[in-house]
Amino acid sequence: MPELRNKRLTLGEFEAVRQEVLQQWQTGRELDLKEAFTYHQEIPRGKRFAERMGVAEAAGEVLTQPRAGVALIDDQIALLKYLEEVGGADLLPVTIDSYTRQNRYREAQKGIEESIDAGRSMLNGLPVVNHGVEECRRLTEAVKRPVEIRHGTPDARLLAEVSLASGFTAFEGGGISYNIPYAKNISLESTIYYWQYVDRLAGLYEENGISINREPFGPLTGTLVPPSLSNAIAIIEALLAAEQGVKSITVGYGQCGNLIQDVAALRSLKYLTEEYLTRYGYKVKVTTVFHQWMGGFPPDEAKAFGVIAWGAAAAAFAGATKVIVKTPHEAFGVPTKEANADALKATRQVLNMLQDQKMPDANELREEIGITSAETRSLLEGVESLGEGDWALGAVRAFAAGILDVPFAPSRYNRGKVMPVRDQNGAVRYLEFGNLPLAQDLKDFHREKISERAKMEKRPVSFQMVIDDIYAIGKGMLVGKPG
Repeated sequence: MPELRNKRLTLGEFEAVRQEVLQQWQTGRELDLKEAFTYHQEIPRGKRFAERMGVAEAAGEVLTQPRAGVALIDDQIALLKYLEEVGGADLLPVTIDSYTRQNRYREAQKGIEESIDAGRSMLNGLPVVNHGVEECRRLTEAVKRPVEIRHGTPDARLLAEVSLASGFTAFEGGGISYNIPYAKNISLESTIYYWQYVDRLAGLYEENGISINREPFGPLTGTLVPPSLSNAIAIIEALLAAEQGVKSITVGYGQCGNLIQDVAALRSLKYLTEEYLTRYGYKVKVTTVFHQWMGGFPPDEAKAFGVIAWGAAAAAFAGATKVIVKTPHEAFGVPTKEANADALKATRQVLNMLQDQKMPDANELREEIGITSAETRSLLEGVESLGEGDWALGAVRAFAAGILDVPFAPSRYNRGKVMPVRDQNGAVRYLEFGNLPLAQDLKDFHREKISERAKMEKRPVSFQMVIDDIYAIGKGMLVGKPG
């Protein structure tokens, strides 16, 4: 692996790596990039993800997108058709199986064979690499909506090659967001390098008149992640993608639960992403995605729909371009297609009811936007300084120094010194700052908010609050109060 730099790969550098990537599995050896470009030119405009997102953004529309993936192509087609026809999904996903995420294609192939024998999916997603371009084109041609690949893969180079050649027009993930929350022993140098290839591939499609939407994974671990941390990482991944020629980027945020904080966080994210991309000379169309609650869900379906509806309301007030919809079966595992469709319909009902309503421009909202923006800028300045202006180097060094530090992440390249907790209103605050480069007044703000909660609950500030908060929504509350 060459020395890591945030510098656009030359065509020669890309092609040299590409030959190695395509040899990882037999379906990669069949790929013809020029033929893929020609194929994409024939995709109807209504099925082009970036274009659909741009239309929604201009109209102030919030699009709905579920998560869904099974092992076999025909079953996946049937599932997606059900979600678009019965559930009314505006955008469609293909969720990738766990073997493919780890580049274990032999095991994925065995899972396909076992699924055929069993008559049901024995994998938790669609192994796109194994199915190959011809089969996956049957899928993308069978549905009416744009389709995105959603996965969780540290090294997604071959997956990106097969996916994009198959007619998928959006690809999720990034070298940080699909490493730190997902892997234990893979270095950031490696994954950022791998994802430079993915983004350069998307950039090559762009240069041939085909816009591929790229979406950093905003929620990270999905467990009480303070907005400024997830926002800073999303912006860094946007900058890394833009350097490789990506022109359509959707930055995302995972719902924390406090309405004002969630609205403030997404608005701050979009504003700062556009600011930083412009500062570095990148001309990129920025859209946003709001992820409904990523933590524990109540096992009772009626209560779960309450959580889903709250996420829909937050997405509407935040002005998200799209919302990732959860299901009432989150507490149990893989949802039925009926439960998935019901969640889509419930979300659309809330979005429709709120389409003409706006969040009041209250002092509390302005304060949260200011706090989140100030913290995010501080983190980005720390990364930029450590990298001496290079965002790839800066990200690696920042995690090593604890300047970036994701709560509850499994990666050994993550310090794990930052600890979040809710305040008495349910907003996520920093209990422990680790080495985050935040000014004293920002730290004092968090400590004061947490102290107010402790006083109200008549107990000391402690790690027990964190534990209580993690399980709170699953028990029917937002703030994990004692008793």
